[in-house]
Amino acid sequence: MKTAIVTGAGSGIGRAVSVALLREGYAVALAGRHAESLEQTASHVETGAAPRLVVPTDVTDPESVEALFRKTKDAFGRLDLLFNNAGINVPGLPIDELTVEQWQSVVDVNLTGAFLCTRQAFALMKSQTPRGGRIINNGSISAYTPRPNSAPYTATKHAITGLTKSSSLDGRNFDIACSQIDIGNAATDMTMRMTKGVPQANGEVLVEPRLDVDHVARAVVYMAGLPLDANVQFMTIMATKMPFIGRG
Repeated sequence: MKTAIVTGAGSGIGRAVSVALLREGYAVALAGRHAESLEQTASHVETGAAPRLVVPTDVTDPESVEALFRKTKDAFGRLDLLFNNAGINVPGLPIDELTVEQWQSVVDVNLTGAFLCTRQAFALMKSQTPRGGRIINNGSISAYTPRPNSAPYTATKHAITGLTKSSSLDGRNFDIACSQIDIGNAATDMTMRMTKGVPQANGEVLVEPRLDVDHVARAVVYMAGLPLDANVQFMTIMATKMPFIGRG
């Protein structure tokens, strides 16, 4: 049985991917800030379908992340997949109106959290037998093209691309495959604002289409299911008619 850790598993994309992996037969450690939300995710799949472990985790805290990986190893024996999904945003503001605290909060979760988890995953995957595993980072279309007034989120997602490339290169000698999925307007609570209209680069406010989050989950399951000698380095999945191509 393959095993996985999903961060940000209590809602949205993390919940959808966790449920899809459980239904695929993965044993899944569900990581996130709130135990109640993680338990709700776990309840979406019938008991006995696949093992699941609820681990309340603060991805910005090195000790909390270390405990997550230790508990996963103790419960499942190994780790085959890490889905670095945990992420936050702050309200869209001109860069000169952002507080340092707002900037730091996004960097801490979106970037440092992914680094801390990747660091622990490398250590575990290098030492286990059979050696190796796969890391999939949740990037964003903002990793390529920003929205107006999105400096913290956009900067961290560009940085995630750098982390993905570096991890992919550094993982080669240890059978660790690293990749990134860039998602545009998955239908989750985080994108509800799209249904009311969001600012565009030309100053207009437009309603944007969204795509069913289950399509994202199926894409992650596909990426995860490849043998370690094959890799989807980058995948973009998005609502077909969202204003990404030609956004500027």
